[in-house]
Amino acid sequence: MKVEAMFYERVKDKIHCFLCPHNCVIEDGHIGKCNVRTHEDGKLYTINYGEITSASLDPIEKKPLHHFKPGSKIFSIGSFGCNFVCGFCQNYNISQYIAQSEFVPKKKMVEVILTAENNIGVAFTYNEPSIWYEYVYDCAKLLKDTDPNASVVIITNGYISKEPLKKLLPYIDAMNIDLKSFSTGYYRELCGGSLRPVLETIEIASQTCHIEITTLLVSGENDSLEEVEEIGKFISSIDRDIPLHLSRYFPRYKMESSPTNIDFMKKAEEVVRKYLNKVSLGNI
Repeated sequence: MKVEAMFYERVKDKIHCFLCPHNCVIEDGHIGKCNVRTHEDGKLYTINYGEITSASLDPIEKKPLHHFKPGSKIFSIGSFGCNFVCGFCQNYNISQYIAQSEFVPKKKMVEVILTAENNIGVAFTYNEPSIWYEYVYDCAKLLKDTDPNASVVIITNGYISKEPLKKLLPYIDAMNIDLKSFSTGYYRELCGGSLRPVLETIEIASQTCHIEITTLLVSGENDSLEEVEEIGKFISSIDRDIPLHLSRYFPRYKMESSPTNIDFMKKAEEVVRKYLNKVSLGNI
């Protein structure tokens, strides 16, 4: 469904979108880097409001969140679009394309969440929740207004501007944030973004909700012990108890490098445990 977007301003005959750090300046009839925010006659619209491409009742550990209500299940939903272009994306069919979807109004979605059996709440995941912002915000707020005990979880790349992040955080209980690398070059060349805004998201979110961090170790790209150590140092400078998931890469989408060496992953775990109390290996 197409609705007017939040976080934009007119700049002469163009639109400046400041939802994320790309700060797209969009001409009339054109679309932002996320492929879901479009300029039409002086207004910015989002085309994925309430559009559901994926839904599943998942174990919370699958998000991955290992230290937030372990053993529970959470209703997980996603749409289409992303503000990154990662060549190794495992959900590229919905993140990089306008995928087939079904519109679900926010009231209906909250009803589904609250009536799903053995469910603790909702996880916005699969594609990037931040560029699904309007629906995520509306559903999270309505869910919390209806049942304050229901959990709201965000699985995100962390590439969101400070103003929208701070507006959303009062309704968020937990986040898993991808810290894809500690290299600005990696973010620029492999993801089409930048590192600093992600670090700022981690710092801000850690003050208001439970967070866990995931780093995918991609063969030949960020699989160095020195970089893993820098990640451990950064997270520990905020809180040694923030959990870190080191995840194994497999060839996917545009990336054909061999899977991450397991012996390297074990060494990486040893290195980062000097700085963090909660470290786990994933996809091994």
